[in-house]
Amino acid sequence: MEQTERQRGGSAMRARWFSFALGIGVALLVARLLDAEPRLLCGKPATPPEPRPVTPRGNLAQDEQSAIELFRRTSPCVVYITTLSRQAVGLFEIQDVPQGTGSGFVWDHRGHLVTNFHVIRGASAARVTLHDQSEWPARLVGAAPDQDLAVLEIRASADKLIPIPLGTSHDLQVGQKVFAIGNPFGLDFTLTTGIVSAVGRNIRSLTGRRIDGVIQTDAAINPGNSGGPLLDSAGRLIGVNTQIASPSGASAGIGFAVPVDTVSRVVRELLVHGRVVRPQLGIQAASEEALRRAGIEGVLVLSVTPGSPAEKAGVRGTSRADDGSLVLGDIILGLDERKVSSLDDLYAALEQHKAGDTVKLRIARGGRTHELEVRLEAS
Repeated sequence: MEQTERQRGGSAMRARWFSFALGIGVALLVARLLDAEPRLLCGKPATPPEPRPVTPRGNLAQDEQSAIELFRRTSPCVVYITTLSRQAVGLFEIQDVPQGTGSGFVWDHRGHLVTNFHVIRGASAARVTLHDQSEWPARLVGAAPDQDLAVLEIRASADKLIPIPLGTSHDLQVGQKVFAIGNPFGLDFTLTTGIVSAVGRNIRSLTGRRIDGVIQTDAAINPGNSGGPLLDSAGRLIGVNTQIASPSGASAGIGFAVPVDTVSRVVRELLVHGRVVRPQLGIQAASEEALRRAGIEGVLVLSVTPGSPAEKAGVRGTSRADDGSLVLGDIILGLDERKVSSLDDLYAALEQHKAGDTVKLRIARGGRTHELEVRLEAS
């Protein structure tokens, strides 16, 4: 028992000496580190590193050079549009305040600019910023809501105006490269790239009218791109960026552009007349919903305007018989070589003509098919 106590006392003494020695060792090590290697504790190397060499870039890829050159040549053709809305400020003051932004492009050296109708719709005024950052008030020359197009004019000198090169859209092929320049979310002169995803699409304008032959692209189109140009790889205008299909309202890779063949025709009309002068038949048609319920394919004529081309050609409207029964009018089935199954088809067929043209109207009357010649007149 006594020996055990003595052994325990010796073990405790050795433990205290070991702890004391360990503490002294740690203290000396810390002191040495603080004194001899202070920079090691700060995480800094004792000597500065050698600078990393820069790897030479070499030449840009050919497609990169082409895109850069295209943007350099065509971006000066693009304009930034700020629309203004007249609002009351205080009790006795009215001011034009910013309403929205969009894009457009220079059409000619006379200061005419093209954009979407929905960009300037409802605005009391518009201000245009050119590539050199100069700002100009714009006036509306004419609008075509059915095609979602509008022409503005600014009084800038010809040396500031660089008209965009015009291309064609009837010969576009799915897969060819396209470039969009615009002002998405107010970020001016932004370039996005993609391909022609599809051709011959149809979209609806603000008026509900169908726009045919629309170009679909996966080039990023966002709010603010509207009215800006869609270009081919040669830097030519092939369309006007107009709409997107997106659940979020931002680009989802499905954008639509009004084809340049339509744009060229509409802009000419706006410059001459301030509106699109359409050829007309002079009929009032039944609603498509009523025709679908009745199982009728084509355009049913409800009434014919007196003195109109349709009346002169002998087109008949819907009427009542002596016994009060309904006598259906002529059903338009085709115009020239185009089949007409709906009002949209009829409008599209008429769009291919101008006032003064004579067309062949194929109709169904009394269970038989007839062909009438109609000389179109201006609406």
